Amino acid sequence: MSTSLDLAPEPNVASTSPSSTLTGDMPPLALSPRLHNRDLAPTRIEGRRWGRYSIFALWTNDVHNIANYSFAMGLFALGLGGWQILLSLAIGAALVYFFMNLSGYMGQKTGVPFPVISRIAFGIHGAQVPALIRAVIAIAWFGIQTYLASVVLRVLLTAVWPQVAAYDHDSILGLSSLGWVCFVAIWLVQLVILAYGMEMVRRYEAFAGPVILLTVASLAVFMYFKADARIAWSVAEPLTGYEMWRNIFAGGALWLAIYGTLVLNFCDFARSSPCRKTIRVGNFWGLPVNILVFAMITVVLCGAQFQINGQIIDSPTQIVASIPSTAFLVLGCLAFLIVTVAVNIMANFVAPAFVLSNLAPRHLNFRRAGLISATLAVLILPWNLYNSPLVIVYFLSGLGALLGPLYGVIMADYWLLRKGRINVPELYTEHPTGAYHYSKGINLRAVAAFVPAALLAIILALVPNFHGIAPFSWLIGAGIAAAVYLLIAPRNRHYHDVSGECIAVDHSSH
Repeated sequence: MSTSLDLAPEPNVASTSPSSTLTGDMPPLALSPRLHNRDLAPTRIEGRRWGRYSIFALWTNDVHNIANYSFAMGLFALGLGGWQILLSLAIGAALVYFFMNLSGYMGQKTGVPFPVISRIAFGIHGAQVPALIRAVIAIAWFGIQTYLASVVLRVLLTAVWPQVAAYDHDSILGLSSLGWVCFVAIWLVQLVILAYGMEMVRRYEAFAGPVILLTVASLAVFMYFKADARIAWSVAEPLTGYEMWRNIFAGGALWLAIYGTLVLNFCDFARSSPCRKTIRVGNFWGLPVNILVFAMITVVLCGAQFQINGQIIDSPTQIVASIPSTAFLVLGCLAFLIVTVAVNIMANFVAPAFVLSNLAPRHLNFRRAGLISATLAVLILPWNLYNSPLVIVYFLSGLGALLGPLYGVIMADYWLLRKGRINVPELYTEHPTGAYHYSKGINLRAVAAFVPAALLAIILALVPNFHGIAPFSWLIGAGIAAAVYLLIAPRNRHYHDVSGECIAVDHSSH
């Protein structure tokens, strides 16, 4: 581990009581019950269990999910050929790997989740803004992904027991009786996994990763031989020249935007890793290597299907649905069901659970907050959101455009301004002299840098006239927010680097 991550010596007893005080080079400051509980507290270095394989499995689930395949297959439909898709996703993989490492290193060093990380740049109370933006997006997508998983379960059930299809024709609040049963079943499974905390999340992700990797690889082999070992490398009229290169780079930028949520709160997982090398190696195999495997599988699936009948598929589930064997159909559905749940938990459940706990640490722990966020995901009737293009494009995409500027401010503050020097205990105090109190708990400079970059990112993402540069809105928003923040941030300040081990709790407590 790098010497820049050296931690202060750990006392014999780690204090986790809100009334305890912190001692050391700085004046004693009381931990605030409005900012601190066991789930928000730093994780102790000793005993952290998210190793290289855990991180690799985490990304395997996320990379090989149905939505990503639909996106990559869309590149084939646009006219990009095999090597062009590989290059486009390689560019995206390199960007995601770089930005994910920056976020992961922050979580590993400080041991704190995203809502607490946000306090560094935005202030102890101003951090609620980026945290809530991330939570709203996550809650909406948690509901939508749960619904999509329930659709796969409905296909599975009707394939095994055709008679249950009779319950799929009525409508209760926009969903059939069978749809409700499947939705509630998937919803409960996810709650059970989360009830056992982050350690159970790690175990489930580790189980699901090989399942989906084996499934999609088997599909690719099946389609390759079904096409007589020949695949089409592009559609009839592949793109060339400027339009080709614009789509290649746009695809890479959009791949980064897809990971705009997780690149913000990857620290929620990295805080449980023992060292930087673990994150770097796990991310390398889980992101660049995994994404290139994903790209090759996409090319084989699309190329084989196009070779067979000249059709372009939208999703690997179309191949699964066309398998004549009921047994293999069921196995394929189960695999995609397992990975959809895995992706939903990591991308859309963990983040709002920490955020809602951060809103009221005295009353909400990780499990209670997770239950509230999951309940909200049901109350919004997510199938109606999913079936409304206006909601997806203007609401969720608009909020998604804010993620780049948030990332830009947080990373510029941590890496370029503070050089990674953080006083972790003071992230939990409301004392006016605290390092992150700023102006009544809000860093107005961070807000001033975020707002114009966010407005520009929203305009680029949603206004039709900027369609050509819309895929780059995340990068543009992040870059402008970082530049503005560095321009107006105070210079020549000394930042203390204080470990959070004195208030850390065991990994098993999360």
